[in-house]
Amino acid sequence: MENTRRKFIRMGGLTTIAGLSGMGVAFSSCSEDEGSGPVDGDNNLNITGVSIPSSMDIVEEGNITLIGKGFKLGDKIQLTPSLASLKPFASEVTSVTDGTVVFSVPIGFATGNYKISVVRGTESLVLGTVLLNLIADTHIPDMEGMTVKGIVFSDGKGIPGVAVSDGHEVAITDEEGIYYLPSLKKTGFVFISIPGNYEVVTTGNAPQFFKRLSSSVSTVEQKDFSLIKVDNQKHVVIPMADWHLANRNNDIDQYTGKVLPDVNASIDKYAADGTKVYVLTLGDMTWDLYWYDNNFGLNEYLPYMNMLNCPVFNLIGNHDYDPYYANDWEAENKYRDVLGPTYYSFNLGDIHYVVLDDVEYINTGGSQGTVGSRNYNYIINSEQMKWLKKDLSTITDKSTPIVVAMHTPLYKKPSLDQNGDQVSEVYLSNGNDLIESLKEFTTVHVLTGHTHVNYRVEEEANLMEHNTAAICATWWWTGKNGYANNHICKDGSPGGYGIWQMNGRDMQWRYKSIGYSEEYQFRTYDLNSVHITAANFAPQSTDSELAPYAGPYALQNSNNEVLINIWSYEKDWTIEVTENGENLEVARIVAKDPLHIISYDALRLNAGATPTSSFATNETSHLFKVMASAPGTTLEIKVTDRFGNVYTESMIRPKAFSLNMS
Repeated sequence: MENTRRKFIRMGGLTTIAGLSGMGVAFSSCSEDEGSGPVDGDNNLNITGVSIPSSMDIVEEGNITLIGKGFKLGDKIQLTPSLASLKPFASEVTSVTDGTVVFSVPIGFATGNYKISVVRGTESLVLGTVLLNLIADTHIPDMEGMTVKGIVFSDGKGIPGVAVSDGHEVAITDEEGIYYLPSLKKTGFVFISIPGNYEVVTTGNAPQFFKRLSSSVSTVEQKDFSLIKVDNQKHVVIPMADWHLANRNNDIDQYTGKVLPDVNASIDKYAADGTKVYVLTLGDMTWDLYWYDNNFGLNEYLPYMNMLNCPVFNLIGNHDYDPYYANDWEAENKYRDVLGPTYYSFNLGDIHYVVLDDVEYINTGGSQGTVGSRNYNYIINSEQMKWLKKDLSTITDKSTPIVVAMHTPLYKKPSLDQNGDQVSEVYLSNGNDLIESLKEFTTVHVLTGHTHVNYRVEEEANLMEHNTAAICATWWWTGKNGYANNHICKDGSPGGYGIWQMNGRDMQWRYKSIGYSEEYQFRTYDLNSVHITAANFAPQSTDSELAPYAGPYALQNSNNEVLINIWSYEKDWTIEVTENGENLEVARIVAKDPLHIISYDALRLNAGATPTSSFATNETSHLFKVMASAPGTTLEIKVTDRFGNVYTESMIRPKAFSLNMS
C-alpha cells in the first residue's frame, strides 16, 4: 500500500481524474477562479480531450496521470504557480497511452495553484489550472480508546499545535501533526481550527475545515487535513448579517443587482494589493417560512454565496432551521448537510475567531409537511459552552484578540438613562456565562446580527459587541418594486455590512452602506421639513392610520431643529456642529428615524396592509439633535470615529425630506 500511494495522485480514493471537475477550488485568493475546462478542438500539438480537475492530492516524487489524447514521449509539462513566491517546475512525460499521459512530481514541489502547459519543441499549449496539494504520506497506527485519528499537514509535512475537535473533545496535533480523539461522533464531524497563515480548500466558497464521520463508535476513522500556506497576518473580514433570501420581494434581483456588486467591489478593493479577504455571515441567510412554500432553502442559497469573490464562513441563524422539525438538533440537520458544523473556530493571522450557535429552535407544532410556529430560545447550549471553554484553553496567549460571531445579540439594543448615558442589559439567556468564559482575554469583540439595526455595546472592559444591520435591510421591502426604491433598516441605517481591517493584532472596523462610499456614516434631517402626512406619503391611507407610526413627525415642526442619525456611533466618537462659526449643543436622544417611517410603514399602509410589527420603524439611541438659530442657515457637521476618520456634511437648509434623500 505504501508503494501504491507513492505511485499515484490521490483524489478521494481515485487514481484517475475523469469526472472530478467539481472537486472544489483553491482556498487561496479572493479573485474569480480562472477555470480549467477541457482542451478540445484544433491546436498545433493535436492534443485533445484533456480534462483538468480543480484540485489534486499528490505526493512528492509520485506520478500524476492526466486524461487526454495526442501526448508524446519527450513532451514537457510546465507547472507555473499563480503566486510569485512559488517556483515554477517542468517535468518530462514518462508514459503515454492512447488516453492518458503520466509525469512525475518534482522534488521541492510546494502546494499551490498552478497553470499546466505542455511544451513540445517551440510549441506550447495551456491545458488548464489546478490546485496541486502536496499531501503527507503517513500511516497512523490506532491507539486504544481513540476512534478518530489523522494528520494535519502542509506541503507533505505535519503541522504541530493545531486544534482538532469533534464538537465535544479538543486535541492538539503533536510535532508530526498527528492527532487522536476519543470521539463518540455525536456531531457527525471532526474539524480543525485553521491556524493563522494557512487556508484550506473550498467547495464553492465554503472552506472545507471539516470532515464527516460515520455514526459507528466502534469504527476507527482516519481523517487528514491539508493546509495551504498563505500570509493572512493582514486580512479583511466582511460580516454580512441577515440575508433572508427567499425568492420574494424581488430579493434575488436586489441581491444580484445592488448588494452583490457592492460587496464584490469592496472585496476587490482590499484584495487588490494581495490582502486576504473573507466573508463571515452572521446567520439568517435563508428564511425558514419560505423553505417549502417558495422552494428556497439552504441549497438554493449556495449559488448566491458562491457569487461572492472570496471565501465565506457561514453561521446558523434562527431562520436557517428546518421548520418541519420541532427539535433543535433535528431542525439543524439540513444546515449540517449543506454547510457543515454549526459551531467551530478558526484563526486568521493573529486573530482567533469563534463561530457559535446561540439559537435553540423549538418550533412548536412543527412536523413533516407542517411548518411550526418557528419559536426559539436565545441560548448557547451546555455542550457547546463546554466545547467553547476547551477551544479557548488552546489559546495560551491571553492577549490574542478574540472575535466571537453568533446570530442573536449578547446585549439588548441600548437605551439612554436619565443622564443621557447609554445603558444596555444582557439579552442572551446565558450571556453572563459567555462573558465569564472570555474574561481572561484582554481584547474580545462579539459580532452579531438578527435585529436588522446597528448598535455597539461596551459594558465590559475587555469586550465590545457590534450588532450589525442587515444586508436585506427591512426584509427587502423598501427596495421592492413599487415601494421606496431605497434600502433602509428599521433604525434608519442603510442596508449594509461591516468591513474589518486586521493587521497583526491591530483591528479597525466600520459599517459600509450598500450603494454609498465607506465615508457615508450619517444622515441629517431638517425637522422643519419633516412632516409625515397621509397626503404626502400614503395617499391611499388616512392621517389617523398613519399617525401612530409617524409619532411626533405627524405634526409640523418649526423649531429649527436638525436630527442626525449616526448609525455606527460608539462612545469614543465625537460630534461637532457649528452655525456661522458658533458651536451648537449636541444632544443624544432616543427616537425613530423618519426616513424609515415613510419608506416602510407609510407604504405598507398605502398598500392596504398593516405594517408587520417586526419590520416597523424602531426607536434607536444613535440619533442626535441640535437646534439652529434660524431656518435657513448652513450647518457644518463633523463626526470623528475612534480611529480618527472624519466624516463631514455642509448641511444647506432648508433640506428637503423625501424617499431618495441621503
